[in-house]
Amino acid sequence: MTLQQSRPWRGILVATALPLRADLSVDYDRYAQHCAWLVENGCDGVVPNGSLGEYQVLTPEERAEVVKTAVAAIGGARVMPGVAAYGSGEARRWAEQAAEAGCAAVMLLPPNAYRADERSVLAHYAEVARAGLPVVAYNNPVDTMVDLVPELLARLHGEGHIHGVKEFSGDVRRAYRIAELAPDLDLLIGADDVLLELAVAGAKGWVAGYPNALPRASAELYRAATAGDLATALPLYRQLHPLLRWDSRVEFVQAIKLSMDVVGRYGGPVRPPRAALPPEQEAAVRAATEKAVATGLA
Repeated sequence: MTLQQSRPWRGILVATALPLRADLSVDYDRYAQHCAWLVENGCDGVVPNGSLGEYQVLTPEERAEVVKTAVAAIGGARVMPGVAAYGSGEARRWAEQAAEAGCAAVMLLPPNAYRADERSVLAHYAEVARAGLPVVAYNNPVDTMVDLVPELLARLHGEGHIHGVKEFSGDVRRAYRIAELAPDLDLLIGADDVLLELAVAGAKGWVAGYPNALPRASAELYRAATAGDLATALPLYRQLHPLLRWDSRVEFVQAIKLSMDVVGRYGGPVRPPRAALPPEQEAAVRAATEKAVATGLA
C-alpha cells in the first residue's frame, strides 16, 4: 500500500460545489461530471458534503446520493465526505454511510450546535471514529465557535480519534505547534488564502475551494509550494490571491460558483438562506475571475 493509499487525504481534495438546477434540485449528472473533471485537471480527489457543498440544506436522501455519485465518478479511495451533524450519533451514521459507499476517510467538524467543551469534543470524535473510517478533523472556530487548538488536536490524535486536520483558523503559526505536539498528525490547508504559508510550514494536503473553478492553476500552485519551488509558487499565488481570499469570506459559496460560471463551468444558484451576491461583490469576483482567464490561469 502506498502512502497516498494509506493516507488518502493527502494532496488536493476539492471541497466540491454542488450544482443545483434553476428549481434548486440537485443535478447529480452534472456533479458526477464535475468530480471527474477535477481529477482530470490535476486534483487528487473530492470532499462532498462540506460547507461549500451546502450540506446543511440538503435532505438526508440528497446527502447520501451526493456521496454515492462522487464515488461512482472517481472511485471511493479519493472521496472524503464531510459527516458533520448536530448529534454525534447522526455524524457516526453518516460515517457509516460513507464506509458503505466505499469511501476511505471522512472529515468531521466538532460539535456545532453549541459551544462545546473539551470533554464533549473528545466524546464526539471518539463516537464517529467507531464507524471504522479514518477521521480528519475540521477546525473552523469562526463558524462553530469551537477551537481545536494544537493541544486538543494532539490529544485527539494521541487517543486515535483523528489522523489529520483541516486547519481553517487562519493562524499559520499553529502549523509549527501542531508539528511539535503531534508530528504524525497530517496538517491540511483549510483556507485557500493561506495556502503558501501552510505549504511552506509542511502541510500534507489541501482541502480546497477555488480549484472548483481553476483546477490546473491551483494544482500547479500547490505542487510548487509543497515542493519549496517559491520561484514558481509566489508569483502564481499573488496572481490567484484576489480570488483565493474569497474562500475565507461569508459569501465563499456564491463567489466560487460565480467563478465557475465565468470560466465556462456550471456553478449555478445556491439554496436559501444563502442569497445571490450583491452587485458590488459580483462585480469584484467577476473582474478577478476574468483577469485570471485573460492571464491564462483558467
